[in-house]
Amino acid sequence: MNPKYQMVADALRAGIRDGTYQKTLPTEQLLCSQFQVSRQTVRQALSLLESERLIERRQGSGSHIRERREPVFRQRRSIAVLTTYISDYIFPSILREIEAVCSENNSTPLLFATQNQFANERRILQTLLEMEQLDGILLEGTKTGLPNPNIRLYRELMEKGIPMVFMHGYYEALPETLSVLDDNAAGGRMLVEYLYKKGHRRIGGIFKYDDIQGRLRFSGYLDAMQEFGLSLEDNNILWYSTDQKDRFLKDGFAEARVNEIVSASSAVICYNDEIAARLSAYVGRRGLSVPGDVAIVSFDNSQYSEMSTPRITSLSHEQYNVGRLAAELLFRHLGGEACSSQLAPWVLVEKESS
Repeated sequence: MNPKYQMVADALRAGIRDGTYQKTLPTEQLLCSQFQVSRQTVRQALSLLESERLIERRQGSGSHIRERREPVFRQRRSIAVLTTYISDYIFPSILREIEAVCSENNSTPLLFATQNQFANERRILQTLLEMEQLDGILLEGTKTGLPNPNIRLYRELMEKGIPMVFMHGYYEALPETLSVLDDNAAGGRMLVEYLYKKGHRRIGGIFKYDDIQGRLRFSGYLDAMQEFGLSLEDNNILWYSTDQKDRFLKDGFAEARVNEIVSASSAVICYNDEIAARLSAYVGRRGLSVPGDVAIVSFDNSQYSEMSTPRITSLSHEQYNVGRLAAELLFRHLGGEACSSQLAPWVLVEKESS
């Protein structure tokens, strides 16, 4: 099934071609009402039509239909895409959307993976600096919660005039860069509020400390805990790193701390579905039940959430895909449009784990 914005764009494109729309499109408000979608969905559809040069959006006067002319040859652009991983977790869907946007914009994506290691990132950045043609970069930074030894290389790329858009995180040492993030702090608050309304007062958490996503999710969790007057104990929080992820709850790793959290908490918020699924399975192996003995909630609404038994209540990206949003932002920037960083909202999908 096509995303909602794609269906809106298809309908508007057909209306432009058959003459239904002559000089301008209806206002965003009218389009929201006509198609029964959100303003963000309408804006994504309009951005797609603008990238196809069917319309021109002018501030204060709406979306104007361009005059039909003979196709203009556009030079093929070269776009580097750096992610931490390629086939793991949610990355296939992100990369699929990036590739689609690149294709729509006559561009070739060049894919690199850092495995979330600074040394790999450094080698890739050095390769990019040596490329004869590089028009833009889409990237997920390495361990964005930590100081990065490769900031100098990023600055060299910026000095060459190569625009970049960060996904999922950003480097605080590069405040001028564009980024597209999930609204992680709001997500942390949302999960605490949800659990509080379900009657939970002892809410623990498992967070990743070496990327900015984990820090922001914890920040939202912390704000909500304080807002609701809930006790925050150090023993109820477990931090882990990228290098520890594959060992988490395997061969005894972190079991003592997890036991402590499960014993002290009626609910646990997990950094993502992968960790939540491992926690749920571990709780079952201990002879406890989810959510009877401990409720578990998480982020991403991924395949891990669906495959877990019970299925895990999780925050969903819904129609928002960070890869597509970041790619569209980069091409708007390349087209000379004034751009700003974006936050994608979460939607809670309640399942059996809570």
